[in-house]
Amino acid sequence: MKKIFLSALVTSMALGMTAQTVSQRTDTLGFDNLPDPIEDVNKVVDNTPDSIAKALSARPAPGSTRMGGNPVMFLVGNSTMRNGTLGNGNNGQWGWGYYFHHYFNATKITVENQALGGMSTRTFYTDLWPAVRQALRPGDWVVVSIGHNDNGEFFDQRRARAVIPGVDPDTCYVGFNERTQRQDTVYSYGHYLRLYINDIRACGANPILMSLTPRDAYDEQTGRIVRKPQTEWTAYIAAVEGVPFVDLNELSGAKLDCYSHWKEKYHFMGDHIHTSKFGAEMNARSAAEGLYYSANPQLKPLQAMMQNVEPDVWQVKREEGKPVLFFTGDSTVKNVDKEDDGMWGWASQAFTVFDESKVTLCNAGRAGRSTRSFIREGLWEKVYNSLQPGDYVTIQFGHNDICPITDAKARGVIPGTQDTLHVYHLDDGSYEVVYSFGWYLKKMIDDTREKGATPILVSLTPRNEWPGGKVERRDDSYGKWYREVVAETGVTFIDMHNISADFLDKKFAVKRLPEDKEQAKARIAAIKEKAGLYFKKDHTHASKLGAQINAQSFAKGLKLSGLPLAKCLKK
Repeated sequence: MKKIFLSALVTSMALGMTAQTVSQRTDTLGFDNLPDPIEDVNKVVDNTPDSIAKALSARPAPGSTRMGGNPVMFLVGNSTMRNGTLGNGNNGQWGWGYYFHHYFNATKITVENQALGGMSTRTFYTDLWPAVRQALRPGDWVVVSIGHNDNGEFFDQRRARAVIPGVDPDTCYVGFNERTQRQDTVYSYGHYLRLYINDIRACGANPILMSLTPRDAYDEQTGRIVRKPQTEWTAYIAAVEGVPFVDLNELSGAKLDCYSHWKEKYHFMGDHIHTSKFGAEMNARSAAEGLYYSANPQLKPLQAMMQNVEPDVWQVKREEGKPVLFFTGDSTVKNVDKEDDGMWGWASQAFTVFDESKVTLCNAGRAGRSTRSFIREGLWEKVYNSLQPGDYVTIQFGHNDICPITDAKARGVIPGTQDTLHVYHLDDGSYEVVYSFGWYLKKMIDDTREKGATPILVSLTPRNEWPGGKVERRDDSYGKWYREVVAETGVTFIDMHNISADFLDKKFAVKRLPEDKEQAKARIAAIKEKAGLYFKKDHTHASKLGAQINAQSFAKGLKLSGLPLAKCLKK
């Protein structure tokens, strides 16, 4: 039996590391922890006291998702792959395995998430792997991405999950396991990976090794996300054993490096380990990209069963030196936009104020959306993926944001601009973390700047409501929130709400209503009828003429903004 430190030293020397580096690595392994209230050796306590019994019942029976003779992709991991007791986001945290199936054609292969929070390479192999191994069939695929929890005591009563750092195949540690109440032998991290590989191949299935997801931890010297040492160990085993390897730690870490610190932080939830929905989706995409773009010939059959890996983008005609102006928003931005006597969004009429020889217009708005639903449904992601340096994006929401939060449309937000959030149980039984109105605006502003494009915040269009004989102004709610976001971010702001309201007041407002209530009511009704020329169907949606007025209001605000985009307006 070799000493543990000697094992790490021999392994690291094989990887070209110095003895000094080894000492640093073995002192700061940075493994993750089990989602229960027990403090681990890193002095970290998770915020999800999960029931292992419930979690086991929530996982699908191994192989139960198989469709006929189709292969199954089994996912082996821990809470970063399947989070929470049920893995349904009821704690605000999500594992990336929940979203991985999106990248595979379900008619050709099913993705089965067998991960469980708190598992290490060792405990998954001893406790959960036998059932998965029994379900394996020739042609199946197994992704092994596990190791966050491989620290702690070797034989303690509660966990007994630690492994020996490194990849040495011979080093072991023998002792009495208090958790299992029997003699036990602990091997190296790399040894357990070899066990998985050998078992998978013995069943005629295909093993894939992936490095771990990154943590919310910065290297103070480089300013980059810390890369985990397990990456080198996993890569080494993959190379020696001839197994496809995806460096998930690097793929996601590189993305986090490009984000603002504010954005990087919200990819995690509750601690520095577990991911929010944003982080889980990012890791799932990174894993899919690593597989899809790999040049390893062993992955060709799997790549033929993949889909949705290429980012969804707007098909716009790019011309050198000519920016693209993307419009985002709800039905006041993009509506039916067809019949002269129908409902129109103002961005459909942007051509009336812009010289299209100088700027390309792309209306990415969608009726019925709020900041929250526009982002959740991937509509914002499509714009984000399309942005190039020099582009512009208008961000205009509000009409649908202060709606019920948990109903079928799931578009309501928390009023205000603070970076606040709450996990809501929606009426359809699912869970979603909902943020404030201002938070969603700040996300889109931050994303736009990340791409080298310029965000333009636009206040919501006025409604055909005339309290006191003057058009309604919502400056004490949305107007206040817009200005708070402007003060915090420095974003260019075009106050379409008040510019268009000024136009309507000038044409229809009265200085004083009759004192008689019935007469006053009749007068307001008459004003609304006249102003109805600029609205269609209800008090919110614009007629074609109203959409053109709002487009002119945007142009007026743009001229005052000082943005170079103003040079693209018609003379």
